[in-house]
Amino acid sequence: MANQVISAERMMDHDSSAIFDVLASPAGHLKMDGSGTVRGVVRGPDRLSLDAKFVMRMSLGVPYLMTSRVKEFKENRLIAWAHFSGHRWRYELEPVDDGTRVTESFDWSTARSPRLIELLGYPERHKANLIATLERLDAVVAAA
Repeated sequence: MANQVISAERMMDHDSSAIFDVLASPAGHLKMDGSGTVRGVVRGPDRLSLDAKFVMRMSLGVPYLMTSRVKEFKENRLIAWAHFSGHRWRYELEPVDDGTRVTESFDWSTARSPRLIELLGYPERHKANLIATLERLDAVVAAA
């Protein structure tokens, strides 16, 4: 459902493959995280693919581990993952004349309990995180 997705987009002066390399690496998630919750990689492949599982060290007031699985994958164009709750973090890359348009989405239409996500206020709070993550992703790719 369109009303259960929030997105932010950013134009980046990078080739989509360079951006995707960061997105497809669990270690890249720590570098690009704009939410301040990602603390490190516990385990997973060096490069993600469809159905790959990875575990991240997280903190949201208290430390915890989060296991996610890649649910959508198209090399250099699309990657999305979800954890036990089912909501997805999605990145879509669209090459344009002078770089790549990157759209990050928080999609809770696939969640086990979308209403709970709304009651907890996650959609409103995550918009700033999406913007911050795209800024950091741009900087990480530029520094590589």
